[in-house]
Amino acid sequence: MSLFKKKKRPRVCVIGLDGVPHGMITDLIGRGVMPALAGLVASGRLHKMKASLPEISAVSWSNFMTGRNAGTHGIFGFTDFKPGSYEVRYPNSFDLQAPAIWDTLGAKGLRSIVINQPSTYPARPMNGILISGFVAIELAKAVHPLSYRAALDKIGYRVDIDTMKSREDPDFLWRELIGTMDGHEKALDLLWREPWDYFEFVVTGTDRLHHFLWNAYGDEAHPFHGRFLEYYRRVDRVIDRLATAFRKEAGPDAGLYLLSDHGFTGIVQEVHLNSWLEQSGYLMFSDASRRGLEDVVAGTRAFALDPNRIYLNLKGRFPRGGVEPAERESLRGEISGALAGLTFDGRRVVRKVFRSEELYSGPLMRKGPDLIVLGEPGFDMKGSVKKQEVFGRTSLQGMHTWDDAFFWSKEDHGAGLAIEDVAGIILRHYS
Repeated sequence: MSLFKKKKRPRVCVIGLDGVPHGMITDLIGRGVMPALAGLVASGRLHKMKASLPEISAVSWSNFMTGRNAGTHGIFGFTDFKPGSYEVRYPNSFDLQAPAIWDTLGAKGLRSIVINQPSTYPARPMNGILISGFVAIELAKAVHPLSYRAALDKIGYRVDIDTMKSREDPDFLWRELIGTMDGHEKALDLLWREPWDYFEFVVTGTDRLHHFLWNAYGDEAHPFHGRFLEYYRRVDRVIDRLATAFRKEAGPDAGLYLLSDHGFTGIVQEVHLNSWLEQSGYLMFSDASRRGLEDVVAGTRAFALDPNRIYLNLKGRFPRGGVEPAERESLRGEISGALAGLTFDGRRVVRKVFRSEELYSGPLMRKGPDLIVLGEPGFDMKGSVKKQEVFGRTSLQGMHTWDDAFFWSKEDHGAGLAIEDVAGIILRHYS
């Protein structure tokens, strides 16, 4: 027998809380709503972190899982243009052009279990088990290996809530949030017993709750304020279960991390960028009754894709493109300057307009937008082509924000952390 104790294999556990801002974490800890998380924060460092731009799950979670930005991994939004056309398509996991954390680990023979990870649908083959999260259309294509599908059906696993019905019916929303979390916790119990080197569990109900009932968070008189806090108490119990089990089993070389993919705040107004571009003379349609991007006329200079990406109608890129490449920089400056002056009831609407090269790097950056519009908190950028007014409101109460996501680690990783930095921090455990 060896006189030396065999060193345990490095293990990492990651807990994701979709759309939970840094300020909310500190507030709920201070109010005693999340005691388990309070204990973790006291033993490590709660970082304020920048999400992706656009500040949406499809891009930000892709940044997280690859450690790269869209210029390298190729996911610029929930939608994108088909090459050489104005037709919009929905990228999926097979469009991701950089390896995810679990791909890198799998190449080393290490096994991963990933539950409810957004932007991984359809589930691609990997060394381990993957259950795709939002946007997953059917469970049969959201599970790898497919042999686990029957067990998930048996425990009543659902990928996500019914967002359309939940949007208009708060009682239905609560039933959906509870039922979905029930199934996800059962999946957690089922898969924790499997062998793994990397384990990840993502909660997306937090994002749904914020979109539909953000006002219940800050208003103590709101009829759903108590339920809002109770949901976070349940999230805290899940964190406690995972953290306790992980620390008991994994040993001193293990890494435990928590993060969100973007922040959140309340909506003042939704801002329809294509309406602004049309009213400002940059966007024109062939027929007022037909308002699709495929209906733009040759004189169009720019248009937007949801939520805040502006594309110039460049010659050689789009079929009716009339903007010469030599005009690109001056036109970007012109649009940026005009947007900087946009106001609503005397309030500034646009915080900053980024040029693509300020955010993206890599071989795919030319596939992305020319400008990305960051709204001031409360002004939610939208890319609809159907709206004719610049400002409007729907039943949504909360919107994503860019620079107040959070990342918790036992170590201090300094200021200026971005979500694409997290993959490197995780992978260092295995080097």
